[in-house]
Amino acid sequence: MTSKGAIVDDQGKLNNFAIEPPIYVEQEPRTGFTTYAERLNGRLAMVGFVSLLGLEVLARHGFLG
Repeated sequence: MTSKGAIVDDQGKLNNFAIEPPIYVEQEPRTGFTTYAERLNGRLAMVGFVSLLGLEVLARHGFLG
C-alpha cells in the first residue's frame, strides 16, 4: 500500500526508505557522430556567433580589423 510516497506494509508499519525512481536506458548513444551531438554542436556554434556579433556591436570594433 502506498500513502503520499511512503510505503506501508501489511502490518501497518511505515517504510522510511527512499523510493527508487524507475530505471531507464537511453536508446540513442550520446557520443560520436550522432544526431544529438550534431544538434548540440550547431547550437553552440550559433551561441558563439551571436556572442561575437554582440561583442562587435558593444566594442564598436570589428573582431578581425
